[in-house]
Amino acid sequence: MHDIADLETRGVPAMLIASDVFVQAAESQAKALGFSTVQRVFVPHPIQDRTDDEMRAIANSAYDSIIAAITNPN
Repeated sequence: MHDIADLETRGVPAMLIASDVFVQAAESQAKALGFSTVQRVFVPHPIQDRTDDEMRAIANSAYDSIIAAITNPN
């Protein structure tokens, strides 16, 4: 979240993509950093042990949400 806050402060649009176990942590950090409206997309956890095919499926399922978050910021 610190990197996203830094980019946003510099005028570079940014968003967070993380696995869904980090929802509360992301919300807390965003609020603490003063960036509570930063766009976020959460994907199913875990990521680490996924196969390439599973990762492609996760990426494909998140694609529309990611594009919406980038092009329609709060």
